[in-house]
Amino acid sequence: MGTGADDGRTTHTPAPPAPAPAPTTPAALSWGAPVTADGDQRWCQEVTVSFRNSGGTAVRSGSVTFGTHVIGALGIDWSTVRTSEALPVPIGAGARTDHTWTVCLDAWRVPLGMRIETRDVAVQWK
Repeated sequence: MGTGADDGRTTHTPAPPAPAPAPTTPAALSWGAPVTADGDQRWCQEVTVSFRNSGGTAVRSGSVTFGTHVIGALGIDWSTVRTSEALPVPIGAGARTDHTWTVCLDAWRVPLGMRIETRDVAVQWK
């Protein structure tokens, strides 16, 4: 922008320097407890997990490991089977998302009269 000087010359005021970009923080992923619903077979369950990235960059890769318990007719926990699935990426900075997986065990692991409960969730991410 110019201003006039008394002698007829135009002077220019320099623009202020651009602000420095805000530093980005790494991704910070957290997740909730699994919410389950019965599947089509006694050895399958629909498992929904909520994710929140409170960091400044997106989560770009990772996996979810489910701990699925085989429960007997009297409520006895007979075994736990771990299965893994890919994370629903990308999960953007500041974003929340829910994702549902169908978690199934081999049918022979869940005999008649038994059922499954997916209780545990572990997540690895980058």
